[in-house]
Amino acid sequence: MLNLSNQTVDSTVWDEELHRSQAELLDPKGGRRLGRIFMVIGAVFVVILFLPWRQTIEGTGSLTTLSPQDRPQTVQNAIAGRIEHWNVREGQLVKKGDTLLTISEIKDEYFDPNLPERLREQLAAKRGNVNANVAKIQATDQQMSALRLTLTVQLEAARNRVTQAVNTVSIDSADLVAVNNFYQIALNRLARYEDGYKNGLFSLTDIETRRLKLQEDLAKVVAQRNKLLNSKQSLANAKIELANLRAKYEQDLAKTLSDRSSAVSSRASSEGEVSALRNKISNVEVRRGLYVVRAPQSGFVVRTLKAGIGETIKEGESIATLQPDAPVLAAEMYVRAMDVPLIQRGRPVRLQFDGWPAVQFSGWPSVAVGTFGGTVTVIDVVSTTNGKYRLLVRPDLQHGKDHQWPAQLRLGSGVYGWVILDSVPVWYEIWRQLNGFPPSLQAAPAEAPIKAKAENN
Repeated sequence: MLNLSNQTVDSTVWDEELHRSQAELLDPKGGRRLGRIFMVIGAVFVVILFLPWRQTIEGTGSLTTLSPQDRPQTVQNAIAGRIEHWNVREGQLVKKGDTLLTISEIKDEYFDPNLPERLREQLAAKRGNVNANVAKIQATDQQMSALRLTLTVQLEAARNRVTQAVNTVSIDSADLVAVNNFYQIALNRLARYEDGYKNGLFSLTDIETRRLKLQEDLAKVVAQRNKLLNSKQSLANAKIELANLRAKYEQDLAKTLSDRSSAVSSRASSEGEVSALRNKISNVEVRRGLYVVRAPQSGFVVRTLKAGIGETIKEGESIATLQPDAPVLAAEMYVRAMDVPLIQRGRPVRLQFDGWPAVQFSGWPSVAVGTFGGTVTVIDVVSTTNGKYRLLVRPDLQHGKDHQWPAQLRLGSGVYGWVILDSVPVWYEIWRQLNGFPPSLQAAPAEAPIKAKAENN
């Protein structure tokens, strides 16, 4: 040093400064220890990267039932009426056929307490009308049989008269030919006698006698000709009578058939009215049985939708909500469309229900706490309105009682689930998540429900 100051530096102060500087510097041993820790952490991380990781598909939904008959339903009355008495209260367990509600009639056409008896009286009257029409039909059938028999006899008689007229015409025609021959002979004789008279062979008396004979023969010809005309007229009249007889029979038969058709139509109409009355009687009896609204199946009355006494309800109106007891539960989950091709029926699922705390390691489902097992039972073939697909998951009953769903579960409670897929290394899962890729399968899915269904059809 230059030793410019008269003051000397104390060696003690110098040692304290030296120790303070060394304390502020890092300890070489601590650095080596930290390096070893990072090396162990890195080795553990590398080992973890090659551990198996189960891929999962997450979905949310709610509890429902596998069968539609197990879902909440509204009980409806079949007829309109007025509430007379409630037989149940909300939350009550009812059996199938138990009375829920009693109503009374509000339609004036059913007010008569003796309506079935009145309808039965009308039915008896209509049946009497049917029997009368049947008797009328039988009478017209007998009348037609008599007409046919009468026609057969009368036609035979008319044909005989026509035959007789034909024969008479033939005889008269032959007689006319004979008379004409006689007249011609008389005419020829008269001509010879006139010639002989001129020659003086015959007298005037002989000529006059022949002339009288000629006049007689001419009169016979005219008479026979008139007779033939009368015979022909008789033949024409016989034919006209035969035609009139047939026409009269056709007219009488048509009238009888018309009467029979009217009777048949009246019988059919009466039988239709009988059927309508029988149907109305059955409807009245069934309607009176509908005054009591009964439970369609066993279950709990969740809520009554109508209240009070004397309130009017419409036909087919809902009066109460019924939840069937002992429903077959199923978890209704919704997954993204891009994940549906990776899911098949029978895939295992881990479920977390609302009200049951759970810790789920998606990559290691075997160490999950508070979750319950299930299997995919139904996969919808069409998406919902929000573009997701619905899965129905049933309890996994093949792995013992530990996987039984709680008995306290209720329909509509929330469900969060993980569909378990194949195992992959942790590094692959990290790489997939960083790149936003969907899960992958080691092999193509064995199930193709749409294609299988098409092939079966």
